[in-house]
Amino acid sequence: MAKVYKKTSGKGGLTLYLGKRDYVDHVVSVEQIDGVVKLDTTDFGDRKVFVQLACAFRYGTEDLDVMGLCFRKDIWIKHVQIYPECHKPAQTAMHETLLKKAGDNAYAFTFEIPPNLPCSVSLQPGPDDKGKACGVDFEVKTFLAKEKNNADEKIEKKDTARLIVRKVQYAPSQVGAGPKADLCKSFMMSDKPVHLEASMEKDLYFHGESIPIKIKINNESNKTVKKFKICVEQTTDIVLYSADKYTKQVFCQEFGETVDSNDTYENTLSITPLLSDNKEKRGLALDGRLKDEDTNLASTTMLRMGLEKEVLGILVSYKIKINLMVAGGGLLGGLTSSDVTVELPLSLMHPKPEGMFLYHKPVQKQYNDTSSPRSLYSCSNFMFILCSNQSTSQIEQSKDDTPL
Repeated sequence: MAKVYKKTSGKGGLTLYLGKRDYVDHVVSVEQIDGVVKLDTTDFGDRKVFVQLACAFRYGTEDLDVMGLCFRKDIWIKHVQIYPECHKPAQTAMHETLLKKAGDNAYAFTFEIPPNLPCSVSLQPGPDDKGKACGVDFEVKTFLAKEKNNADEKIEKKDTARLIVRKVQYAPSQVGAGPKADLCKSFMMSDKPVHLEASMEKDLYFHGESIPIKIKINNESNKTVKKFKICVEQTTDIVLYSADKYTKQVFCQEFGETVDSNDTYENTLSITPLLSDNKEKRGLALDGRLKDEDTNLASTTMLRMGLEKEVLGILVSYKIKINLMVAGGGLLGGLTSSDVTVELPLSLMHPKPEGMFLYHKPVQKQYNDTSSPRSLYSCSNFMFILCSNQSTSQIEQSKDDTPL
């Protein structure tokens, strides 16, 4: 274990220890959270020590939390009491390591994360947005209180220590055959059609990986294919709190090749959708992050067999669109132009770390509707849960986190 994450309350009575911040969702089960809290009971009085795990989403920035309005809502929450000790969890290797780091008067705790909860995600803020981004996060918090969940009891911030953790997913071990789409379209004033065929080698690609697309065009018409373009769209489908759905383009490249009448074209073109090319797009779904470190486009939602989609709140998916612009000749050629378009489903995820076993393949689904997203930072009625995933790259320390 390279790092231990530590957070101490303002008064110093509570110190929370975690061995990691990423917990993997294997679709059928999720890694459990094992942690330790070190206590200094000098000023506890008759108060007890609780540890809480909460999955929540934020649909407004902190500066909007005025007039009693709260722009953060708990999706799922669980408490355990560790002092006075009520139940001692089965000790794991992680507990043993953390207890050695914490020293005397330390208490272990364990949380089981239900597999039907969304993964960590954030929505990309606009250039002028400040504070925490909208999105879904998981938080481990230890605090002093007389009761574990009494809305009337005031809990002092100085008697609280908290750390954000992430629920993440990785690509399955096996990938399937790549999708294929073809279309034959006829035109006015032409006896024969244009054939367009597009295909990919596999059904899933990693973030940052080049995606080769094989394109075949057979132009039997009397028109000319002037150019074509390839675009990748990210679709966010809100299925829990509203019937909203919107699509954002994350890649688009135009190719100037022409295909004359009674001619053919065949080529393999590579594309790579990246967050670095979409930094200014407000509301784009990204993988969850612990602070302002680099992240990536949100990964494709993986669904457990038989799970109701509404439980997940929002589904994230991708599709590739190949569009041909076909026009006739002469002065009116541009006015009589038409499009030929095919779509391919795309799954984007992170590769799983070596030695980790994952099960199901992601469920692929195509989305065709597009609409504008609601305000992400000023509308208290916009509530969302996004499913996405995260890599196992080294986690940077937050400003208030201390590695041992």
